[in-house]
Amino acid sequence: MSHHYLNAERLLCPMPVIRTQDKVKQLQAGDTLAISCTDPGALHDIPAWARIHGHEITEQQTREAGWVITVRVGASH
Repeated sequence: MSHHYLNAERLLCPMPVIRTQDKVKQLQAGDTLAISCTDPGALHDIPAWARIHGHEITEQQTREAGWVITVRVGASH
């Protein structure tokens, strides 16, 4: 398992989810991906996408300039 980072700051919906999906396709089951985002819609969109595709949100952090959402990649990606 390894940890990866995706900068989706200053991207508007649906781009944070699309970039997340593209990055997850490159990862292995059990890997984690921390997505840094500034679009408040990503707080709903990324967890909804993750749930539909069998991934797990392990953490959501609020930062001064946005949020970091951490996803654990599921086996069904």
